[in-house]
This record gives sequence, structure tokens and C-alpha cells, in this order.
Amino acid sequence: MLKDLENNFSLLEKKILAVKKNYENLNEKYIELNQEHEELKMKYEEERKRNQVLAEEQKDIKLYSAISGNPDHNRLMKNHINRLIKEVDYCIAELQNSGL
Repeated sequence: MLKDLENNFSLLEKKILAVKKNYENLNEKYIELNQEHEELKMKYEEERKRNQVLAEEQKDIKLYSAISGNPDHNRLMKNHINRLIKEVDYCIAELQNSGL
């Protein structure tokens, strides 16, 4: 009976050590994955900002192309001019309403 208890405690101790080792391995893996996640978040933000810059550059290039007379972008230029005219009209109306 004492021998069975010793064997049971020995098996239990081995299982506890195995669980502890697995826990430590999982904890290390969690730390690695967390660091990788942070790095990927930073890369994502950098790429998102870069994408915004490129989108703005593309918009500017289309506008410059339309200004230079490229027939493919005439509609873009007309829309841009109309938007500017509306903005100027709005400003004039605001100035007239304020009494200046």
C-alpha cells in the first residue's frame, strides 16, 4: 500500500512537472507572439500611412494631368472646378450674411 502511494505521488510529480514545462513553453510562445503582433501593428500603421500618401499623390497627379489638358481627366477637372466655385460662393454668402 505504501509502495502504491509512492508510485502515485511519483506519477503525480511527473505530471505536474510536465504541466509546468508546458506552461512555461506556452508562456514563452505567448511572449514571442505578442512581440510579433506589436511589430506587425507598427508595420500596418506605416503601410497605412504610406498608402494614404500614395493616394494623395495619385489624386494630385490626376488633377495635374487634367489641368495640363489630358482628355482622360477632363471630368475630374470640371468636378474640381465646380467644387471650388461652390466653396467660393459659400464664402461670399457667408461674408454677405455677416455684414461685411
